[in-house]
Amino acid sequence: MFRPKLLFTSLAALALGACSPQDPQAVTSAAIAKQVILPTYSRWVEADRQLAVSALAYCQGKESLDTARADFLHAQKAWAELQPLLIGPLAEGNRAWQVQFWPDKKNLVGRQVEQLVASQPQIDGATLAKSSVVVQGLSAYEYILYDAKTDIADDAQKARYCPLLMAIGDRQKALAEEILASWNSTDGMLAQMTKFPNQRYADSHEAIADLLRVQVTALDTLKKKLGTPMGRQTKGIPQPFQADAWRSQSSLQSLQASLAAAQTVWVGVDNKGLRGLLPSEQKPLADKIDAAYAASLKLFDSNPRTLNELLADDAGRQQLNDIYDSLNVVHRLHEGELAKALGIQLGFNANDGD
Repeated sequence: MFRPKLLFTSLAALALGACSPQDPQAVTSAAIAKQVILPTYSRWVEADRQLAVSALAYCQGKESLDTARADFLHAQKAWAELQPLLIGPLAEGNRAWQVQFWPDKKNLVGRQVEQLVASQPQIDGATLAKSSVVVQGLSAYEYILYDAKTDIADDAQKARYCPLLMAIGDRQKALAEEILASWNSTDGMLAQMTKFPNQRYADSHEAIADLLRVQVTALDTLKKKLGTPMGRQTKGIPQPFQADAWRSQSSLQSLQASLAAAQTVWVGVDNKGLRGLLPSEQKPLADKIDAAYAASLKLFDSNPRTLNELLADDAGRQQLNDIYDSLNVVHRLHEGELAKALGIQLGFNANDGD
């Protein structure tokens, strides 16, 4: 058994030369997929499984509202950590919208939840999957648990909203499990980021380019998620209700989780991230990006206040401006110098036209 396996391995290595240890981009792509992306997706699945259990327990009176909210925040953090890793099936077919609906400039979440509760009071997960993406995800779950209008601490209101709450928990669990199974399938994203060429990537450079594009788009989205409530698109007039998690007052925690996940793609495990692809003469650039991440994360760490609290006074708004500027530095370094150093043409940004 041993010799044929060795022979097969040798032939496979020759046939897929791009996957050999001599190809650092193939090694890095595989390492990021296996050691960074897949574990993050697995944590997301576990958080959504707990969310489904939590919704049922809360609605059966076996769990407090505080515990239900804590489980929601855990699921939301797991989702935030996926933002820089939206590569493959989760980035396709409006699936990301099924998890979180943002921006919501016209309060579609609140309006459509109310319409759905009125029209289908006993909705389940399977029926919800055929409904609007607006009501399928965490944004609708947050609305039910936190919005003053739902007043879910009241028993009658709880009975009214609980079928939808449980349906969302089931829907999110099913979606997360479906995505993870797709990643692990024979020709799934894990295989496509590990062995080249394949139907998605002609070579490992294309996979690395895709990873960087996703990073750049995610960092740009973080700026939008902070800049929009700050009023950067509305002549400096704050728009607190345009934050992505304004009801639970957890927007800044989500942004920090996303940024930390982006840093993990940059650093990698055992230095097998994007950073490790830079040649030694590019050490000043690597140091600059390291410092940019550290500076931005430090600003998040040193701030105990919520986004709404920061928007309420001049000192707080200055802190938000500092955080925004720090995110901008990280974003621009990825979009400009890092892309150039890695020989990547970024082209289309998923946020273009927003």
